[in-house]
Amino acid sequence: MTQTMEHGTRTADVFPVKGVDHLQFLVGNAKQAAHYYSTAFGMKLVAYRGPEQGYRDHAEYVLVSGSARFVLTGSVHAGAPGADHVTKHGDGIRDIALEVPNVDAAYKHATGAGARGVTEPYDVKDEHGTVRLAVIATYGDTVHTLIDRSGYDGPFLPGFVAREPIVDRQPAIDAGLAPKRFFQAVDHVVGNVELGRMDEWVEFYRRVMGFTNMAEFIGDDIATDYSALMSKVVADGTRKVKFPLNEPAVSQRKSQIDEYLEFYGGPGAQHVAVATNDIIGAVDAMRQAGVEFLKTPDSYYDDPALRARIGEVRAPIEELKKRGILVDRDEDGYLLQIFTAPVQDRPTVFFELIERHGSLGFGKGNFKALFEAIEREQELRGNL
Repeated sequence: MTQTMEHGTRTADVFPVKGVDHLQFLVGNAKQAAHYYSTAFGMKLVAYRGPEQGYRDHAEYVLVSGSARFVLTGSVHAGAPGADHVTKHGDGIRDIALEVPNVDAAYKHATGAGARGVTEPYDVKDEHGTVRLAVIATYGDTVHTLIDRSGYDGPFLPGFVAREPIVDRQPAIDAGLAPKRFFQAVDHVVGNVELGRMDEWVEFYRRVMGFTNMAEFIGDDIATDYSALMSKVVADGTRKVKFPLNEPAVSQRKSQIDEYLEFYGGPGAQHVAVATNDIIGAVDAMRQAGVEFLKTPDSYYDDPALRARIGEVRAPIEELKKRGILVDRDEDGYLLQIFTAPVQDRPTVFFELIERHGSLGFGKGNFKALFEAIEREQELRGNL
């Protein structure tokens, strides 16, 4: 295993980004998905666009939690744009949209460096102002929309109207029964690509966006007795945007990456890590709302080596054990993390909750425990 961390800042950023603007999920039923993410993930519905606003192809719901923003897009008739994406991939992430200070400069640099342009820069506007956008392609059918919304103060984008939340959480929050937010931001988005293509996409992000290789994981640290993968993490200079990229490795049985690629129908975003400042409260509330989390065996917490390695953390180990929350420590601090089961029928997209206390890592010490938990689920599905 090799891991590199670059703490310095660059003097010249060829592709500056402000952060992840939103994640667009193409789904089979956007209304039901909006209800699920409102109730189970504690997100707040803030905007909507559909046939009622003159957009005849889709119903789109915008949900937020802190700075994290999900756009759930569902086709409302056969043959609508994007319907084939759901047929091929199931519910999944099509667009990892990035907020940039200058769309034209970013698009020009990206396409000049070899990125495939999907949509050239254009403006959309309404009474709330103007948003400039462009779109470039990345792995599989995934794209990056480049957005400059500095001249806009509407609920999301022109054409969207403000929408009342689906769930009123305030009584539970006031009673101390639920955290105000289950999570505050998108921490990172993980992409799965085909065997032998991880380095190609690492180079793509370096060349096209100026991202650097923040970390890499290979060998025994990222393998079990049966399956293996390789992973590298690319990030912008500020570390606001982080993209781990995984590919399968040759092993005795089908790895989690192989399973994903088979059921998703190709490369795509495997999971979204969302940052929380209260992972215990979030897990309790989400589990009560029906979210399923991967199970961690008691032996993980009873291992003396784990307790010696992690030292003191903010929650008693027994409280973490009760909920299946993993813990890892590195030279910068520690983190707490837990992973959901897939959130749709296909064993594809899932989520990670992560609470960071100084650590900039990705839970290297938990990889084997995580992969073994995933393998137990794969075996139940008959896919190991």
